Amino acid sequence: MYTICIEGDFVKLTVKKILEICNGSLLCGNDQLVIESYSKDTRTIQKGDCYVGIKGDSFDGNTFWKEAIEKGASACLLDSFQGKIDDETNYTILLVEDSVKALQDLATYVREQLDIPVIAITGSVGKTSTKDMIASVLEEKYKVLKSPGNLNGQIGLPLNILSYKDEEAMVLEMGMNDFGQIEKLSFIAKPTMAVITNIGTAHIGILGSRENILKAKLEILKGMKEQTPLVINQDNDLLEKLHLENHPIVGCSITKEAVVEAKNIEVTKGKTRFEVSYKEEKETIELPLMGEIFVSNALLAIAVGSLLEIPLNKIKHGLESLNTEQNHMKFFHLKNAITLIDDSYNSNLEAVESALKTLLKYPGKRHIAVLGDILEMEDYAKEIHQKIGSLEEILKLDALFLQGKEVRYIKEKALEKNMNSQKIFYFEDQESLKMNLQSFLQEGDVILIKASNGMHFHLLVDFLKEMN
Repeated sequence: MYTICIEGDFVKLTVKKILEICNGSLLCGNDQLVIESYSKDTRTIQKGDCYVGIKGDSFDGNTFWKEAIEKGASACLLDSFQGKIDDETNYTILLVEDSVKALQDLATYVREQLDIPVIAITGSVGKTSTKDMIASVLEEKYKVLKSPGNLNGQIGLPLNILSYKDEEAMVLEMGMNDFGQIEKLSFIAKPTMAVITNIGTAHIGILGSRENILKAKLEILKGMKEQTPLVINQDNDLLEKLHLENHPIVGCSITKEAVVEAKNIEVTKGKTRFEVSYKEEKETIELPLMGEIFVSNALLAIAVGSLLEIPLNKIKHGLESLNTEQNHMKFFHLKNAITLIDDSYNSNLEAVESALKTLLKYPGKRHIAVLGDILEMEDYAKEIHQKIGSLEEILKLDALFLQGKEVRYIKEKALEKNMNSQKIFYFEDQESLKMNLQSFLQEGDVILIKASNGMHFHLLVDFLKEMN
C-alpha cells in the first residue's frame, strides 16, 4: 500500500542541503558534513548530533553552542552567534533567521520524501496512551517511529520526524493550547490518517469554549489529503455530532453502535478486559492497564490497525503486549497494603472523572482521592472545579483531600450534594496536606493523587513512597 521513497541519503542531509532548505549561511566548517541526528539539549546531546540553539523565555540556547561542541556535537544550528571564528576553527556553525522555523522546514522536507503511513493523534485527554497503543498495534506489521513521551509541539514534533531512519510508519502526537498550532503541525507531518481522542476542557481558559477546542483540534485535517480518514471517539458528545465532507469518519464507542465497538468491559486489578467487534469479526482483549478510558483509547488503535489491514488477532496481540511510556496512572504498593495511584502529571475535568472511576473500581478497604487545582482555566476555574464537586464519583469516596486555591469550589459543591463534611479535608499548603494525610492512612487504603503538574503533587507522591 505504501512505499518508502528513497533517493540517495535524503535523511542524512548535508550541511549544504540544510542551508538550502533553511535559507541559512555557513559561518564556519564543512558544508559537505552529513547530519544524521539533532538535539536541542546539551544535557542529553549525543556525539554526532547537530545542536539546535533555541531561544526560550528564560534562557537562550544559542549561548550553549561551545558546550555542545565540547560534548561531541558535529555541528550547531543557531539563529544568533556570539563567539570568535578564526583560521584554527575546526567546528561547523550554521546560522539561520529562526532556529525553530528551520527545524520545522527540515522536518517538512524529510516528511515530503516519504510515502509511509503517518498517524497523527490529538485530543484533550489520552493522546499519549493512545499513541502507545497505536504504535504497539502497528508494530505487528511495520517498523514504527513514534513520538517519545509527550513531545508533541512546535519543536518536539519536528525533532521526532527528523529522527527518522528507516521506519515504515510514523505515529505522531500533536498538542496545542491555542488556534493555529495544530494546523502548522499538520502541514509539517502531512498525516495519512488522524485520530481525535476526545474534546474536553483543557485550555478552555484560552480558547473560550469546548466548541472552539473542537475547532482547534480539527486543524489536524489541514495538512491531510482529501478522503483520508479521521478516527474518533464517538462517545464524546461533540465528536459524535461531527460531519465532514472531505474525510470519512470512523467512529469508536463503548456505549453505542459504531464501526468499532466494545462490550462486556471488566476492570480488574491492573487489567481491563473487553470484547471488540469490527465488521464481522470479534475478539476478547485484555489490556495491561486499568480503566474504561483505556478501552476507549484501545478502540481507536483497533480502528487504525484495521484501516491499515492488520488482522484483528494481530491487533489483539499488539494491545496485550503493550509497553506503555505514559506519565499517568502509575500504581505503587506501599507498606500496610496501601495502594498509591500516581496521576499527578496533569489534570482536567475529564481526566479527573476517569481517574476517580478507576480508583473506585480498584479493590481496597477505603478509597481516598487527593485533588489539587486544575490550572490555566482562567475565568472557567470556578465552573470546572464545581463540576468536579458534582461528580457522582466524588460522593462515593471514603475521603477527599483537597489542596490549592480553586479546589475550594470542589468542596463547596460536594457539600451541596450532601457529601458528609467529615469526609472532606481542605488544606492551603502541601506540607499540611502531607502530615494530615500520613496520619489518616490505614491498612488496605487505595489513594489517588491528581492535580495539574504546576501544583507539584509529584512531591507528595515521593513523600508517600518514602513511607515504605
